[in-house]
This record gives sequence, C-alpha cells and structure tokens, in this order.
Amino acid sequence: MEEYIYKNHKKLRYGYTTGSCAAAASKAAAAMLLSGKEISDVELMTPKGIALRLEVLEIHCTKTSVSCAIRKDGGDDPDVTNGILIYAEVTRIPADELEAGGERILIDGGRGVGRVTKPGLEQPVGAAAINKVPRQMIRENLEAVCEKYGWQGGLKAVISIPQGEELAAKTFNPRLGIVGGISVLGTSGIVEPMSEQALIETIRVEMRQKLANGMEYLLVVPGNYGIDFLEQYGHGLDLNDAVKCSNFVGEALDAAVEFGAKGVLLVGHIGKFVKLAGGIMNTHSHNADSRMELLTVHAALLGAPTELLQKMMECVTTDDALKYLKEAGLLKPVMDRIMERMEFYVNHRTQSSIELGVITFSNVFGILGQTSKVPDLVEKIGHQKGGQADS
Repeated sequence: MEEYIYKNHKKLRYGYTTGSCAAAASKAAAAMLLSGKEISDVELMTPKGIALRLEVLEIHCTKTSVSCAIRKDGGDDPDVTNGILIYAEVTRIPADELEAGGERILIDGGRGVGRVTKPGLEQPVGAAAINKVPRQMIRENLEAVCEKYGWQGGLKAVISIPQGEELAAKTFNPRLGIVGGISVLGTSGIVEPMSEQALIETIRVEMRQKLANGMEYLLVVPGNYGIDFLEQYGHGLDLNDAVKCSNFVGEALDAAVEFGAKGVLLVGHIGKFVKLAGGIMNTHSHNADSRMELLTVHAALLGAPTELLQKMMECVTTDDALKYLKEAGLLKPVMDRIMERMEFYVNHRTQSSIELGVITFSNVFGILGQTSKVPDLVEKIGHQKGGQADS
C-alpha cells in the first residue's frame, strides 16, 4: 500500500488486515472458478473505504475448486503476520444441493486458522476464528462474483494460513482458548500503524470472554510488573485470571462496565498508577507524565520542606522520589492521600457502577497502598473458582 499516516512526527505506511487478504483470495478464487480464467490481481474495497489491488499468488485449479493466496502486508505496524500467505479454496455448491432457507455462501477455516474452544468470543465454540467483519467481506464479495457470472448455486470458501499454528504462540489466542492457529481479523480492512485500537480490542475480547466463562469480578494489571508482583506476593489470586490492559486503564474500566462485570481489582506499579491519582486513565508517557508533580504536591500538602520538594521534582524514577519520602517519614501519609485520589478517579470513570479496588506497589518498597474495597474484591476474585483467597 502507498497510503500513509503521521504519528509522533513519523510518516508511517498503512497495511491491510488478514481479513482483507482472506476476502481478496476468496474473491479471486471464485472469479477464476466461475470464469475458467486465471487472473493475476484482484480488486477489493475495504470497509474503511480504501480500495486495494492485490497480487494473486499460488493459484491451483481443479474441476471443482480453485485455491489461491494473498500476501499479508502489515505496513509499518509491528505485526507477526506480516508477509505470510493467506489462502482461500473456493468450491461450487450446485443449486440443487443448497438447503432450503440455508446459507448460499459457506465459510470455514482450514489449516492454521484457529478454532474457538471457549465461549465469549465473536464466534461460537467450534467455529473457525474468522471474525464478523472478515466473514461479511468474504460473503459480500462471493455473492458479487456469483451475480457477475450468473451462478445460481452457492460457494464454499475455506481459509487456510500454513504458518498460522506456529504464529499463534506469539498472539493472545492460546490465552483466549483459540487453538490450532491464528485468527482472521480486521474491522476496517486496513492496518493502521501503531494502532491503539487494535490493542484495546484485544483487551476487550479477553475481558468479555472471562465474563462469559463465569467470572463476575476481574483482575486487571497493566503488564508484566503486575504479574510479577502477584506471583511474589500472592494475595491468593490466580495469575491466569489477570487481564493485561497495558496503558489503557480507562478503556479497560469502560469495557468492564459495558460487559456487566460486578467489580474490578487493579494491580499496578506506582510508576503508572500514580497517574490515576490525577485522573489520567491512559498512562502512556506520550499522553501525560506528572508522576513527580503528583507525588510532590501531596507531600507539599502534608508540609514537606521546600528542599525535599525540589529533590523530588528532580527525580527520574518514582522509586527515587519514594526514597526521599521514606527518609522524611512521609511515605505512608503521602501514599494514603494518593490512594484516596486513585479511588475517587476510578469510581468517577465508572460512575460508581461497579466495585473497584486498586493496589499499587514498588519493586523497591513493596506494597505502597490499597483502596478501601481491596480486601472484599480479593476475596470475591479468589472464590470465583472455589479457591480461598488470603486478603
């Protein structure tokens, strides 16, 4: 693709999704099957409104079916699927074999396309992990090819990704209960470089699935620091239950409310979570920092001397600032104030519609504080699977 976007002062090239590849390969295979002629490229209109012209590769024709492949292009987005081949094999279904009132277009997954084994995902248990929008793209393009060539019967498209099973280990699929390969994804058909939306959607999928599988209270951590903390300090919580939200604390809380969670326990390092005390719900440094400002202002409100405040403002890491607070005997009172503000802002984000708790910690000083509902939430999360949580 030669479409670009500017992010963080960089010119980045768009790509196209696995869903677009599957739809384009299906369209090309159907056109060759019904016309009897090979084609070298295929046009595809994406849901985003960007038209693609893609090279058709690996063509194989028989009397009853045609298969071909499209090479995935992730643009300038870091993507494990970049460059892989995505195949579609399309087979005729004679009109007299169509079931009355049944689907004219059948879509399934072959080798390297994952299978759904747990409820809560877009597709039902047992179905190929080909998401809603790619399925719609495949269906609409195959229907258009049938109309173009006057075919009154149906078509079956089987999507295969030979490298899919190997690549799945690098994705969230094993964690989500999708086995045997990767998913065919994409809501716009286009890969936007460094897309936050793609990561947010992954978080939403995992949360929705956990709730669909019987969990009512969610354990949410930004990343590996939170996981490592839980592993070390326990609290009776199962690490496998944790949802990683990266920097998107606000979006994770929004999803929890949307999907009907009763409560959320957030566990995170002070370097990220101190920002919650300022109402900053996207903790990436590109959006806001304010770590030292927040720690310093609460120390100032407790009467810390100017010399200490100046030292804190010059700190690079929160652990350095916490060291000065500890030496001055102010660590606990400052963290008590910080936790109160965290509690206020997370409840404000959800309009107090669910139970919320926050635990924050430091790799140097251990647990720094927790909000009022943490003990109840720890117990409820621990009991969800019949365990006995130690709060």
